Amino acid sequence: MKRAFDLFCVILAAPLWGPLLGVVALLVRVKLGSPVFFRQTRPGLHGKSFQLVKFRSMTSQRDASGQLLPDAQRLTAFGRLLRSTSLDELPELWNVLRGEMSLVGPRPLLVEYLPLYSPRQARRHDVRPGITGLAQVKGRNALTWEEKFEWDVRYVEQCSLWLDLKILVWTVRTVLVREGVSAAGSATMPRFTGASPKTSPATQLLS
Repeated sequence: MKRAFDLFCVILAAPLWGPLLGVVALLVRVKLGSPVFFRQTRPGLHGKSFQLVKFRSMTSQRDASGQLLPDAQRLTAFGRLLRSTSLDELPELWNVLRGEMSLVGPRPLLVEYLPLYSPRQARRHDVRPGITGLAQVKGRNALTWEEKFEWDVRYVEQCSLWLDLKILVWTVRTVLVREGVSAAGSATMPRFTGASPKTSPATQLLS
């Protein structure tokens, strides 16, 4: 049912997101240049890798040694707008159509994080990754890594079509008010360096 629900929603909404995707692609080309899309290998269901596709939101500026500059220096005002409105995520609908992602699920993170998860945190890969998820509507990047992963596991444990519908509605609100776009003191989100011996489990109950 979850896969059928994803396909139904994406195909039904194609007349809306299709033209919007074209407009954003043109703006990215004008504002940030080529390439328009950002592609990166991410772990999906059961840790199997796939190519995530997003709109590029940062410049490709490098220092004298050829290394990319920090995120804060490469993230332009236009890039911040894309991220705060989640428009940079639009191309991931292609990943949903291909069956690599779902509309709702834990966000796909970096492959290099795989050996750093605790056994409980690793359960986030028991379902397909999503464009949005429980962690995104409970605080987004304002949460610690441990809090994010706890919400991800909560989703795995309570996954249902009804919960997906609620998360999609909550996502609209989160995007409109632009909450938790970046972590405190960071342009995006600090890197995950490993499971903490004492995690910070989420304490809110699902309503």
